[in-house]
Amino acid sequence: MKIAITGATGQLGQLVIEKLLKETTAENIVALVRNSGKAEDLKNQGIEVRHFDYDAPESLTPALHGIDKLLLISANEIGRRTPQHKAVIDAAKQAGVPYIAYTSLLRADTSPLGLAQEHRETEALIQASGLKYTFLRNNWYSENYLAGIAHTVETGTLLGAAQEGKISSASRQDYAEAAAKVLSSEGHDHKIYELAGSESFTLSDLAGFISQAANKEISYHDLSAEEYTQGLIQAGLPAGLVDVIVDADIQAAQGAMFSESKDLENLIGHQSTRIQDTVKALLHK
Repeated sequence: MKIAITGATGQLGQLVIEKLLKETTAENIVALVRNSGKAEDLKNQGIEVRHFDYDAPESLTPALHGIDKLLLISANEIGRRTPQHKAVIDAAKQAGVPYIAYTSLLRADTSPLGLAQEHRETEALIQASGLKYTFLRNNWYSENYLAGIAHTVETGTLLGAAQEGKISSASRQDYAEAAAKVLSSEGHDHKIYELAGSESFTLSDLAGFISQAANKEISYHDLSAEEYTQGLIQAGLPAGLVDVIVDADIQAAQGAMFSESKDLENLIGHQSTRIQDTVKALLHK
């Protein structure tokens, strides 16, 4: 059984491989990477590394020969994902890969998030491919809300535009563990898993969790979409990323980030990581 992971040197890809190594041996894992120079740690663990570049279609089919299961981790170039994913799906068909798992988005078929369209398009391409598949519809990563935690503690203010919308995020580790479980076991063909955290929180709650962990009063300031956009641009974030962050908060206010699904909990066999525990780990590492 050969299991291949795209984006294997990325944050999620590395964690999936780490979790897979608890389920199977290194010789069963193939790391698909654009830059093999970043994959020395994987090679040192006995994992086969193959060159795999979404933008170099000629590299794709050869890298997928002999693969039984493929995890397609969604590409990170928003606006270019669909053609990149199509190239991978086409290569998988040509190479005779029988099964593909794809990291999609929570309720991708109905989500109002701007990011959802490329996920919908990719899911449709996979369903039309004739391959067996599993859709791992990941909700937001808890880490997305904590990238600026040092600045939040320094200023005593958490900024956002999600109002009191409930957010059912989970840690990157949780989603990686779910992917590893699906890839290393059977019974997941043509399944769609809505993956979300066991607990939900508002950004006001998150400010309270940071306050407790930092032993400093942190307040949540809810901004308009325009105010939040300007603040993020002034902080130096790229315009494309700002659009994604602000859209996520606007939609969270309308319930897009809330879910009562227990699919994640059921796949990994335990509750997902509480965001307050992720906060503590980040502040006390």
